[in-house]
Amino acid sequence: MAIIEIDNGSGFCFGVTTAIRKAEEELDETGHLYCLGDIVHNTAEVDRLASRGLETITHGQLEQLHDVKVLLRAHGEPPETYGTARRNHIDIIDATCPVVLKLQQRIHATFNSDTGAGKSRPQIVIYGKRGHAEVLGLVGQTQGQATVIENIGEIDKIDYSRDIYLYSQTTKSVQEFQHIVEEIKRRVEPGVTFRSFDTICRSVANRIPQIREFARQHELILFVSGAKSSNGRILFAECLDANPDSHLISCEGDIDPAWLLGKERIGICGATSTPRWLMQRVSDKVHQLTT
Repeated sequence: MAIIEIDNGSGFCFGVTTAIRKAEEELDETGHLYCLGDIVHNTAEVDRLASRGLETITHGQLEQLHDVKVLLRAHGEPPETYGTARRNHIDIIDATCPVVLKLQQRIHATFNSDTGAGKSRPQIVIYGKRGHAEVLGLVGQTQGQATVIENIGEIDKIDYSRDIYLYSQTTKSVQEFQHIVEEIKRRVEPGVTFRSFDTICRSVANRIPQIREFARQHELILFVSGAKSSNGRILFAECLDANPDSHLISCEGDIDPAWLLGKERIGICGATSTPRWLMQRVSDKVHQLTT
């Protein structure tokens, strides 16, 4: 019989846990709550909470709401969202992750810093996924003026004749961030100030060595993650590098029984947006298929 193990280090990070707890507390009390965007990048968890009364809305729908409660998820929001809430007398339940909130405040302070007479504002560059909820919130701290780069191949967008302040989305790769820092240092013009801030959340970064070791200890890895999860893509890539027999799945229905043939040690792990109950369902399915 195969040994099936769920990674103890996988599952919700602090920010996601807090957001879901706040949502559940309100749902226990009133039975309904609006959430601006998916509360977490995992369809199964979104569906579970929807069945309890959590209604996901868009920014366009927020503009039409008045005198209601709305949860802001861990990813954070730009200042404009809070302005809409004030105008429409919306009661905000703010579940912005403390790590993201601190990053927003740092970028806001940099953008509004006193640069002195005749000197332009510093150029703020954000290493992150364009259009991602967190990145939209960060860019919002700069009145939309920050430059977003998704990878080292986009650093030509940077003006190397102006001061550069580089920040990162909290769920990006530390290694890629360092590569970008080194390349900017090589290109920056004389007399230009370049400052970089490693603002990557260690809830993700610190899981990388642990999840690589977990992947190496098993013949087969089933990595459970939603398709929209940024940290899921990073962590799965690490699993795949450590163990080529790793498979990305969203739920137990994605398991191909052929993967399990002859495997004696099967590991199940996931993103910081993957609920433990979903990994347990995957484990139960694997057990069913191997007995």
